[in-house]
Amino acid sequence: MVKIRLKRMGMKKKPFYRVVVADERAPRDGRFIEEIGYYDPMTENATIKIDADLAKKWLKNGAQPTDTVKVLLKKSGIIEG
Repeated sequence: MVKIRLKRMGMKKKPFYRVVVADERAPRDGRFIEEIGYYDPMTENATIKIDADLAKKWLKNGAQPTDTVKVLLKKSGIIEG
């Protein structure tokens, strides 16, 4: 099954996440199919930048977002909550 999830990047104590589409069996920071955006919780107002067209394409094709990514998609207006 394909999931839309976060891939952790950045230094220790300074996380930065990429929103990726990956096989659920792949490791968290390992192989992924496509990168569709990023999330930076360390800025003043957490920065969320997700390509709406790619996200909708993958959701339409059956990719399941994780709980955290679902919240990010709702905040950026890609899915209705």
